[in-house]
Amino acid sequence: MGIMDHNAVRGVLLAGAIILGGCATVDTPAASSASAMSGQEQKKFEQDRQAILAMAGDYHVTFDFIETVSFVEGYDLKDRKLSGGNEIVRVIEDTGDFISLQHILVVGGDQKFPIKHWRQDWRYEPDSVLVFIGGNAWETRPVSAGEAAGKWSQTVYQVDDAPRYGAVGAWAHENGVSAWTPPHEWRPLPRRDATTRDDYHAVDAVNRHAITPFGWVHEQDNSKLVLSGDPQALVHEVAVNTYKHYDDFETDVGDDYWAETADFWAEVRAEWARIEAENPVFGLTIQGEPEALYMEVLELAGAVNDGTKETAVAAEEARAVIAKYTTTEIGSLAERIAEADAAGEED
Repeated sequence: MGIMDHNAVRGVLLAGAIILGGCATVDTPAASSASAMSGQEQKKFEQDRQAILAMAGDYHVTFDFIETVSFVEGYDLKDRKLSGGNEIVRVIEDTGDFISLQHILVVGGDQKFPIKHWRQDWRYEPDSVLVFIGGNAWETRPVSAGEAAGKWSQTVYQVDDAPRYGAVGAWAHENGVSAWTPPHEWRPLPRRDATTRDDYHAVDAVNRHAITPFGWVHEQDNSKLVLSGDPQALVHEVAVNTYKHYDDFETDVGDDYWAETADFWAEVRAEWARIEAENPVFGLTIQGEPEALYMEVLELAGAVNDGTKETAVAAEEARAVIAKYTTTEIGSLAERIAEADAAGEED
C-alpha cells in the first residue's frame, strides 16, 4: 500500500464514512475447564461459542447513529449519521475459551484496497477485563469468580490494536435469539465524533450483540458524557449497526492483505498485550483522536504488505512507535480531561 493509498485510508477513517501465521489457531477447551463443567454448562458454553463464531464472515455493514434526547439546556440534537461499507470478519485465534475476530474493510472505487478495522476478543470466565477510564487511559479491573461465572468478556481494539473498551456479560439464548448484553461501561469517543467535535469526553455505553438470520447486529445504548467536574450526560444516542451476509465484493483484497501482514499484526498485538500485562493502568500521550499513532502503525503494515519492509523490521519500528505514544504516568481524570480540552482548543 503506497502513500496515495494511505492518504485514502486517512480520508476514510477521519471522515467517519465507514466508521482492526495468517491462519487462525483453533483448539478445544482445556481439559480441566471442560471436565469442571456440568452437562448443562457445557451445552451453554458451546452455544455461546457458536454465537461468537457466527459473527465471522463476509458482510455489507450499515452504521446508523441517532441522537434522541438532550440532557443539557441549549444543546441541539445533531443530525443522524448513516454510513456503510463492505467488510470481512475472520477468526484469527480460537483456543476454546478465547476467540479473536478481526474486521477488515474493503473500500475504494475501481481500485479496491483494505483497511484494517476493529478487533473483538472474547474470553470465557475472565479473571480481569480492560476498561476505559477517560482521557485516553485504561485500567485492568479484576473480575471475581462470581461475576465471571458463565460469562464472557469482550474487549474491543482499534485499527492499530490499541485498546478501546471492554465489558463482561452473559450470552442468552432465549426466544430463538442468541444475544450478549453487558452492563454499561465507558468507552472513548467514536472516530465520527472525535474528529468533528469537542463538547464531550466519553461514552457510557451498553453494547449488545445479537445473531440474526441475515448475519448479526450490534446495538448500542449510549450516553455522551461531559467529564469536566461531576459527570454529566450531554445527550442520549441509539445505534444499530447491521452486518448482513454479502460476498459480492472483492473479499480477496482483505484476505490477501491479512495473509501478508498477519505476522506483523501478531507482533503488534503482543506488544499491546505486554503493556497491558505489565501495567495495571496505562494510557496514550495523545489526547483526542490518536491519528499520529494509528497512521504510523498502518503505514508500517502497508510497507509489509507491498514488500518494501521485512516483517521483523516493521515490527521493531512499530514497537518504537507504540512506546512513543504510550505512558504509565497517568494523572487524575480531571487532569487528563483538562489536557484533552486544551488539545481540542488547539485543534
